[in-house]
Amino acid sequence: MTVHYDREGPVAVVTVDRPERRNAIDHATSEALGDAFDRFEDEDDAHVAVLTGSEGTFSAGADLKAMDLEDTPDGWLGFTRRRLEKPTIAAVEGHCVAGGIEMALWCDIRVAARGATFGCFERRFGVPLVDGGTQRLPRVVGLGRALDMILTGRAVDAETAERWGLATRLVDEGEALDAAVELGERLAEFPQETMLTDREAVYDGVGTPLQQGLGLEGWYGSRALQTAMEGAERFAGGEGRSGEGIEDENGDD
Repeated sequence: MTVHYDREGPVAVVTVDRPERRNAIDHATSEALGDAFDRFEDEDDAHVAVLTGSEGTFSAGADLKAMDLEDTPDGWLGFTRRRLEKPTIAAVEGHCVAGGIEMALWCDIRVAARGATFGCFERRFGVPLVDGGTQRLPRVVGLGRALDMILTGRAVDAETAERWGLATRLVDEGEALDAAVELGERLAEFPQETMLTDREAVYDGVGTPLQQGLGLEGWYGSRALQTAMEGAERFAGGEGRSGEGIEDENGDD
């Protein structure tokens, strides 16, 4: 199997396992990735998915030796044109390049080891970015930095990636997966309805005029009023005072 699907309580871990090809994606792997995220969506008790690669490498992107990927409605890599209804986290070790960076950008949050490397390395071989890189990268790091990465194919280290917002959290090498799973478990503890409607409002509002976005926010927020009322009652009863249960800026309680 080139893709493994495992459960850590409420967290589903999807692992690309082709270390001999630096976890590059061929056609069979792309289909397996699509199936894994179908399974995640179908499992009601799976609240967060973590995407990672085996043996210290996230992914080198498309397998240019196999060169057998197909353009599908869900994307060449099997899932990158989909928008799931639940959060996803990339756990990045080693190289996250070419299609690999496009897979990481598809995720909501990217936890990266300090030795990770990001880059649009396909530039060297004339392979286009076709799994969301030209659209998601500018939204994450800004137009200028995205064009720098896309046009030059430069390597970006983890510290730079964090400054740019490409990596949202840094951890020591070898700890990205554990940190991502722990983060997923934290997300799973929150009232799900409101977290999910807030996430939908963010995605639907990106790129829209402010007033239109505010309207979307209000519409989504109105769908979670019962959850909000229940949360207010818990707060009034003494739960969560002084920020209890929320991480500080260092990721600690």
